[in-house]
Amino acid sequence: MRAYWAIISARFRMLLQYRAAAMAGLTTQIFWGIIRVMIFSAFYASSSTRQPMSHSEVITYIWLGQAFFAMLPWSLDSDIREMIRSGTVVYELLRPLDLYTTWFCRAIAMRGASTALRAVPIFVVAGIFFGLRPPPAIGAGIGWAFAMLGALMLGAAITNLITISLLWTISGQGMARLMPACVWVLSGSIIPLPLFPDWAQATLNFLPFRDLVDTPYRLYMGHIPPQYAIYVLAHQAVWTAALVLLGRWLLARGTRRLVVHGG
Repeated sequence: MRAYWAIISARFRMLLQYRAAAMAGLTTQIFWGIIRVMIFSAFYASSSTRQPMSHSEVITYIWLGQAFFAMLPWSLDSDIREMIRSGTVVYELLRPLDLYTTWFCRAIAMRGASTALRAVPIFVVAGIFFGLRPPPAIGAGIGWAFAMLGALMLGAAITNLITISLLWTISGQGMARLMPACVWVLSGSIIPLPLFPDWAQATLNFLPFRDLVDTPYRLYMGHIPPQYAIYVLAHQAVWTAALVLLGRWLLARGTRRLVVHGG
């Protein structure tokens, strides 16, 4: 276990060095956050229909999404992608470590480091100037914190699935572009899930993507009462376990058929 913690720590510290990229991402996310706030403000101002979320809740939801955008499984580990393309992934197979767990740890570090560099500044700026509200109660904040940890684990499991798909493809661009689109739409990153039509709610509530964005953010706002946090965490845990098992099965099949330089 110590070896895997070392992977997370080393990768995390290495990624923290990309401060210029984080600053560029921070500026971009604040800009798009302002644009999205304007769009939803216009929607609420022009609609007289009662919505399932208040305007202030949607504003907080948007800024949480901007703060934790980097945690979403929308990109691949470029080093692993290059290893698979070049064939040097065979060196990973020779290490005395479980390959799936190694990639899972790298995914955690990749999501966590980028988020750590951007989340706090966005919280400060949006909290002072753009309407981001704190949790209404301590219980809401605690439930949100545990749900975000679950979201990180779930995001790493989805990232590993995208990475493992590279064993069957030449460039890997198909899954690398299809999965992020599913994540953005079905997680609530673009439109908060409560604003979707009623006929879509059952499907959205079943799928794992809501646990990346929607349910953690609504716990933060108190839109989901703190006493229901256990159900959110259970849903995250079940889907994470299922995707980890699926990823391990696919990786085992992929490594058995992997051909590198004719061997």
